[in-house]
Amino acid sequence: MSKTRTIKVDYLARVEGEGALYVRVKGDRVEEVRLRIFEPPRFFEAFLRGRAFEEAPDITARICGICPVAYQMSAVHAIEDALGMRVDGALRELRRLLYCGEWIESHTLHVVMLHAPDFLGYEDAIRMAKDYPKEVQRALDLKKAGNDIVRVIGGREIHPVNVRVGGFYRVPARAELAPLVDTLERAREQALDTVRWVSTFDMPDFEQEYEFVALRHPSEYPFNEGRLVSNNGLDIAIQDYEQHFVEEHVSHSNALQSVLHGRGSYFVGPMARYSLNFDRLPPLVQQAARDANLSTVCRNPFHSIVVRAVEVVYAVDEALRISAAYEPPAHPAVHAGAGEGIGFGCTEAPRGILFHRYRLNADGTIADAKIVPPSSANQKASDSRLRRFVERHLGLSKETLTWKCEQAVRNYDPCISCATHFLRLQLDHHG
Repeated sequence: MSKTRTIKVDYLARVEGEGALYVRVKGDRVEEVRLRIFEPPRFFEAFLRGRAFEEAPDITARICGICPVAYQMSAVHAIEDALGMRVDGALRELRRLLYCGEWIESHTLHVVMLHAPDFLGYEDAIRMAKDYPKEVQRALDLKKAGNDIVRVIGGREIHPVNVRVGGFYRVPARAELAPLVDTLERAREQALDTVRWVSTFDMPDFEQEYEFVALRHPSEYPFNEGRLVSNNGLDIAIQDYEQHFVEEHVSHSNALQSVLHGRGSYFVGPMARYSLNFDRLPPLVQQAARDANLSTVCRNPFHSIVVRAVEVVYAVDEALRISAAYEPPAHPAVHAGAGEGIGFGCTEAPRGILFHRYRLNADGTIADAKIVPPSSANQKASDSRLRRFVERHLGLSKETLTWKCEQAVRNYDPCISCATHFLRLQLDHHG
């Protein structure tokens, strides 16, 4: 009789939030792989009902301490769409600059502090820092550069308070951005060094097929705007999102899973953005990718650490461009008057597309809200790829397989909330 092995990682370490991994193997066949999310429901969509539209950016920023800018940007874009507004010029550039800051600090945190220990054989970044002090210090400097941008533009580093519908409550003087230029020039070299470092890691060959989905802009690597496209022919306006994407509930997770209607799982985030928008990267960044032995399309999730490092180079370079050319706008915001309407916003959070939809009452209060974070999009795709990964490594010991499963999960950088837990493993054998 074939024995059944059950591997349970009760608390995933070095991911944002509370989740677990469950694997059941019978004989030489993987019967089930589940990434279980037990973070309690947080009801932010319900909190927004009845609140003034002006409150949405600050309320949604509290969803995540790692990606508050992404929630703010998707919120303001959706509400401005509902009100028939458009923000251009220096205000639009400041929004891109703010987003650059978030990408820099979020990607650097993941690449060096959460993910690199897996490739180098350490339990955590603290232990790794003893042997790689220069690399860890470089990461701390890079993350600080991102935090400085968010503080100057957003008012503070965590949960920025300066974003509003129509623009900002206050815009910085040119002299306030000037110090960022020197910082970012150093940061660009540090980011390039980080790409070179992570490109030397030993990575398994694990090419997978994905339906990549990301924003695509006519001339920019995407942050705030664009059409939603995929490598399988999807090409839609953000306003058509709900005609193509649906959310499903599964019994093992408190988080909904988003799928393409009639097509199944899809994948968002750095690998999707990069693969669909490589031609939108400036020459410096393209060359950094080539030097790191990345092709123009990346389908190996273990290479995602390199793609994230490449996106840090882009974010630093773009932040430097905006900061050096900045001229303050005449007004900090475009006036936003109350009105009835429905609006859609989708921006590129560090982990992928973040969709918001709001329906406003005539008095400007929010009648209804829908928010689909990138981790909802990636859950189904990551479940199936994790299954294939386990199938390839059934001959490994319990300890080694557990380690590799955790590493495989961290390839996808799931953002469940903002906590880190220690691992507890239970392995049961059934005759």
